[in-house]
Amino acid sequence: MALLKVKFDQKKRVKLAQGLWLMNWLSVLAGIVLFSLGLFLKIELRKRSEVMNNSESHFIPNSLIVVGVLSCVFNSLAGKICYDALDPAKYAKWKPWLKPYLAVCVLFNAVLFLVALCCFLLRGSLESTLAYGLKNGMKYYRDTDTPGRCFMKKTIDMLQIEFKCCGNNGFRDWFEIQWISNRYLDFSSKEVKDRIKSNVDGRYLVDGVPFSCCNPSSPRPCIQYQLTNNSAHYSYDHQTEELNLWLRGCRAALLSYYSSLMNSMGVVTLLVWLFEVSITAGLRYLHTALESVSNPEDPAECESEGWLLEKSVPETWKAFLESIKKLGKGNQVEAEGAEAGQAPEAG
Repeated sequence: MALLKVKFDQKKRVKLAQGLWLMNWLSVLAGIVLFSLGLFLKIELRKRSEVMNNSESHFIPNSLIVVGVLSCVFNSLAGKICYDALDPAKYAKWKPWLKPYLAVCVLFNAVLFLVALCCFLLRGSLESTLAYGLKNGMKYYRDTDTPGRCFMKKTIDMLQIEFKCCGNNGFRDWFEIQWISNRYLDFSSKEVKDRIKSNVDGRYLVDGVPFSCCNPSSPRPCIQYQLTNNSAHYSYDHQTEELNLWLRGCRAALLSYYSSLMNSMGVVTLLVWLFEVSITAGLRYLHTALESVSNPEDPAECESEGWLLEKSVPETWKAFLESIKKLGKGNQVEAEGAEAGQAPEAG
């Protein structure tokens, strides 16, 4: 028994074809939107590629760009099919291709749904990407004379100013690395020598942060050196007083920014997916309604029936599995035949 059967006369078939034609061209615009969102996210990621591990971070924008292009192609073709559907001469050339085309549309809808889910679910991989990239970026902050790393200081400083953050997890991350280049250290100074000797790795570590960590909204002038030394500053207690630095780490700030972007894109992609599913269902109704017309040469006086599935869902699934099994057996028989053909030659 057919699933969700609907009766159509000529007027309803015309309205369905016209409505689907309009919806398909709206979906072309939606595909352009998806492509633009993917391109925008890719540009945003490229802006901070120095502090990100790019092997995983570009999966979502690349996926959005691909499904956006495919949406434009498929819906342009579907719009042409709907336009030709009510002309028997023009419809005849599309008739053999409609079933494979609908199968491709179903597959595309599945891919589109998976891309929408990825926009919501890839927060964990983005977080690890940011943590690794920021850690390396801070390590190379001082290498302003090293080719390939000479812009890292500017990148980190602009990042901390723009996102109002400091360090990877917080400002104390700067205490664990030497972020001041050796060319700006006075090695004749006793303080510099003592700090380097006190460190096993021979690094110059200070309880200070770069200027870009300073919060300009604080009424007190920025304290960026000797942050843990209360006696070095008047009326100051680093354990009880809120420092005039950005307290949030850049990993959390960037994660929040990119997560909000991807969540918004996920919502848009889900809406486009729902629209695409409705178009695919409409195309299936139009296809079956035209197939069941008793007199295709003169359809004006003929009523027809359209449906989503020719059989019930369990029967359709069972038939699908059987077709896969037959396909597997056919391949096995062909392989055995090829082996049997080779045996006499060997003899």
